Amino acid sequence: MRPELILWDWNGTLLDDVELCVDALNRLLARFGYPQRYNHDQYRAIFGFPVQEYYARAGFDFTRDSFDALAVSFMEDYIPASEACPLMVGARDALEAFARAGLRQVILSASPITTLEHQVEARGVAPYFDRLLGLGDIYAKSKVDLGLRYLREEGFAPSRAVMIGDSTHDFEVARALGVHCVLQSSGHQPPEVLRQTGTTVVPGLTEAVEIILRSGSNNV
Repeated sequence: MRPELILWDWNGTLLDDVELCVDALNRLLARFGYPQRYNHDQYRAIFGFPVQEYYARAGFDFTRDSFDALAVSFMEDYIPASEACPLMVGARDALEAFARAGLRQVILSASPITTLEHQVEARGVAPYFDRLLGLGDIYAKSKVDLGLRYLREEGFAPSRAVMIGDSTHDFEVARALGVHCVLQSSGHQPPEVLRQTGTTVVPGLTEAVEIILRSGSNNV
């Protein structure tokens, strides 16, 4: 059975901001006086949610620097720099394919809602989405409450929805919502980490579209 609703993650799924996040992490480490630096693969190996735990894996000492101060500093660097981030390879084609198939599309993101709205508008893809759901602060806690409220208000059966993301957190959100999940491995976490969830993992968005439209939500 084909799904009726696609719940999209934004960062690392539709927005290609992985390299920016690697660079921003290294700038944050330098700004607060830490010697370690991370390359692309090392970053993807430690990234995850909650963000506070990811910062701890990166080596930040919260007895020396508060998480709040680090999060604010990161976002002050990230937000203006993100203007240059492109959409992921295949993102626009994926949005168009689902639109042609008559599926409703919603972004469910841990980004602050004002940042999300600006980033989506700036890339010219806002018309594809029924709603943009983002958090009210910069600390990226959880997307579950937002998703549950949306499904309840709109009357969507979770069995007719698919979450597309790039992290184990997206799988956890999908499971909490009761929706299906497809993870693409060109974002913030590598395929070997994503496969530990047991859900469908694909190399990119082209493959995600193919498996969802070909197989239907009951097979993803």
